[in-house]
Amino acid sequence: MKRWLAIVPLAVLAALAALFAARLHKGADPHYTPDALVGKPLPDSILPPLAGGAPVRLRGQAPPATLVNFFASWCGPCIEEAPTLMALKAQGVRIVGVAWKDDPARTKALLGQVGDPYQTVLVDRDGKAGLDFGVSGVPETFLVGADGKILAKEAVPLTPDSAERLLEKGDGAR
Repeated sequence: MKRWLAIVPLAVLAALAALFAARLHKGADPHYTPDALVGKPLPDSILPPLAGGAPVRLRGQAPPATLVNFFASWCGPCIEEAPTLMALKAQGVRIVGVAWKDDPARTKALLGQVGDPYQTVLVDRDGKAGLDFGVSGVPETFLVGADGKILAKEAVPLTPDSAERLLEKGDGAR
């Protein structure tokens, strides 16, 4: 009987470890992203444009359907997704870039190097807009519908396939 009493806590511990491992595995899935803002209005962030001038209300930049892409010059995966973003621009997809926690001179240098797929680039130097969006790292891309609501989110570098899946969630976002 005492042997069984010793086994029960071990079995419970093993079950808890299995549940934790399953949850951890789900978070490691590159297509699993927390989507707390999906279905909600675009955060009302006001940011300065990279090109200079008066601050811009991000909410007013979204319609018609738009991708809002948080990126940074120091982000290797952001450079990796640049060709996909350039291809989307060539297809007529509207993309607003948000340079997250980056130096504007470095952002300009990056865009000069890899190309500029953005209709507009806004500067989020202190990361506050990223907090409003729930950005935990870059790149992160949000699909925003013509009504200003967030339709979907990708928190991995966009590839042609993942970009296609993201745009399909927008029901004609092109």
